[in-house]
This record gives sequence, structure tokens and C-alpha cells, in this order.
Amino acid sequence: MSDSESSTAAPEKEKSAIRGVFSTQEIRKVGTGTTTRKTVQKTFWFVEQAGDVLECQPLNPNFVPSGPKRKITMDELIAKFSPEPEFYQMSVYPKMRELQQSVRQGDAHREKGETFSAEYEYSRALKVDEENVRANFGIGLTYLERGEKEKAQNIFERIVKLEGTYEPQQKHLFNEFGINLRKNKMFDQAAEYYQRALELTKQDENLHTNLARALFETGNNDGCLEHIFKALELAPKHEISLKFLDWMIKKSLVPADKMPLAQKYLADDSAAENAPAEEKPKENATEQNVTSPQAGNDFSLDLDLDL
Repeated sequence: MSDSESSTAAPEKEKSAIRGVFSTQEIRKVGTGTTTRKTVQKTFWFVEQAGDVLECQPLNPNFVPSGPKRKITMDELIAKFSPEPEFYQMSVYPKMRELQQSVRQGDAHREKGETFSAEYEYSRALKVDEENVRANFGIGLTYLERGEKEKAQNIFERIVKLEGTYEPQQKHLFNEFGINLRKNKMFDQAAEYYQRALELTKQDENLHTNLARALFETGNNDGCLEHIFKALELAPKHEISLKFLDWMIKKSLVPADKMPLAQKYLADDSAAENAPAEEKPKENATEQNVTSPQAGNDFSLDLDLDL
């Protein structure tokens, strides 16, 4: 189940948008010759409208939306799908809420350091939807916090392969997970999560900067610079990327062939800073909590961004 279901507001609050359970029927022939008979296979779907887009997602055996979503048109919905409001109200919506509450309680226990209680709640959630991204990652973090790194690693590797995570709205989750992995010094894994987020949306300077930080920690300076430049290509006034780039130049970590481009970005920023107030470009970065270089020490960047 995709974590976009966390907005499971009461159904009556969303009268203007379609949100509920629908079914489709498919007639199949079973057997051959004189034993041939027709059977009707009924499939249930959770359908949700976001603006002009309709998305449908199959229900798993526990009556919660799980697995990949697909887009449908309003004409398809009317022609091929039948509404199942009672099934949604009586079975699906309560299960969705139960799942959401278990994940939320697991997060709360983990934040308090109550790892066994957190594991219990996440496990409850996974019994309802074994593909729930947040529950899987949460239980992985509890293993990590207890020093069970191998078990945690298995969880993190499995999450990036889940079908339900290949959705644009999941970029925020992958960025959040990447930040958690980086804080736990799992830099290769953090880079993989940032890469997955960028597969979902290329146009995000914050993700490029986060990936640059993770790659730098692995010793991949070329990859680090590549993504700093991509971030600055998208947002030339991106403060964290500019500070990071300036620090790398001062540490002689920028090769000669990349120095002209690096200096161009820094020169453009310097020119903008010195421009008259009425001509100064507007800042468009959303990052926060950048720590300044300390005398004699390496530059420390806190790239936990609110995207």
C-alpha cells in the first residue's frame, strides 16, 4: 500500500472528489468441451481522484489498497467500474484506518526509543499490508537502532524493489529514508534511496544536493560534483549547493576541468549578492539548518531538507 493513503480522512469529508471502492467483473471460461462453463471473477479497486486524475489500486486479501496504481479516465470508471459504497464503509475504510494507526504508533514508539513496542506496531501493520513502505522502513530502523544491522539491511534492500513505491508522490518518502540512512552512516544505501527519488522526479535541486552529500561520504567526488552542478542548473541560487561547492574548491576537491563551471556558479552568485537591492534575484531555496564552517575543521552540512 502506498503511503499516500495516510490522508485517509473520513469519506464524508471529500464529497467533491471521487474516493472509494469500486469493482470490475470479468467473465472467464473454465474447462473444455462438454465441461466448459463460465465463471464471473470480481475484482475490487480503491479509486481516488486527485485533481483531474483518477487512480485505481487493487485491494489485497485484507481489504486495503496495495501494490501499483494505474490511471483511468472518467469514461472508463463509468463504463467498467461499479461503486461498492457499503463495502468501503464497512470493511475497507476501517482496515485502512487500522493500518495507518499502527504505523503512526510504531513511529511514536521508535521516536521514544521504545524499539520493541515499535516493532510490534509495525508488525501489526505488515500483517495487514506486507508492502506498506513506511511500516517496512520503520521496522528496518528499529533493527538498526538495536544493532541488528544485517536484518535492517535486508529490509532496506527489499523496500526499493517494492512495486508500490514507484510513484511520483513517493519521492518525499525516499528522501526522508535517505536522510535516516545517512544519519546512520549507511551512505551507499542513502545514495540508492536518493537515486530512486530522482527516478521519480528529475527536477528537484534538493534531492540532487542530498545525493551529492551521500556520494561525497562514499568518496565519490566526481558523482558528488555532478549532482551539485545539476542542483545549481535547476536553481542557480541554491544556498546549500553553493556553500558545498565553495568548500570543495577550498579543499582542492574540484578537478581542473570542472573548475570553470564551479567558479561560474560562484561568480554569478557573488554578482547577485552585490547587485542593487531592486535588482537582486529572489531566493527560491527551501533548505534550512546549514551549519557554517568551523575554523580548522571540515565543513559540516545538515542537508535534512523539508521538501
